[in-house]
Amino acid sequence: MSQVKAPRFPILSPEEMSPRQKEVAAAIAGGPRGGIRGPFLALIHNPELADCVQRLGEHLRYGNTLSPAQVELVVLTVARHWSCQYEWFAHERIARTTTDLADGIIQALALGKMPANMTPEETTLHLLAKESLANGEPSDAVYEQAAQFFGRAGVLDALALTGYYSMIAMFLNSSKIALPEGTPIPLQPLSS
Repeated sequence: MSQVKAPRFPILSPEEMSPRQKEVAAAIAGGPRGGIRGPFLALIHNPELADCVQRLGEHLRYGNTLSPAQVELVVLTVARHWSCQYEWFAHERIARTTTDLADGIIQALALGKMPANMTPEETTLHLLAKESLANGEPSDAVYEQAAQFFGRAGVLDALALTGYYSMIAMFLNSSKIALPEGTPIPLQPLSS
């Protein structure tokens, strides 16, 4: 995916927003995200959808049963699967600055490789996301391992993260939201 000069959904200034768009934008900016960025630059064109998506995303990122590093492992697995440059850019930074997810794991994920030296829990989460993305569900063996490590609630959180960030990747890839000026493309094409 290459950088595109103009997003498919023009970035709206506050003056261009409807009252409902302003209300949703203020709710997003007032929450843990701290502002309208990434997929919400496009989503604000549909304020009801933006509101639902941001509330679900807030729960999945900040209110689930997984640790912050485990959340970012799943998100980065999804971003690499969809080659979503913006999602990778944002969540690689989050993983590096706010979690203890190992650099070697992040680097291997960027290359589309199975990371070495992961804990059994990390390996299970990575495989749960990869198999779900590839097949629509994890294998019985991976599901059973995930249920042992994280309980059924944790499995549901991991699956919801996988689906949610797949949706976000589709919004970002389709809307052509550009990386910040001067940011190199973080993900290279995967070789077949």
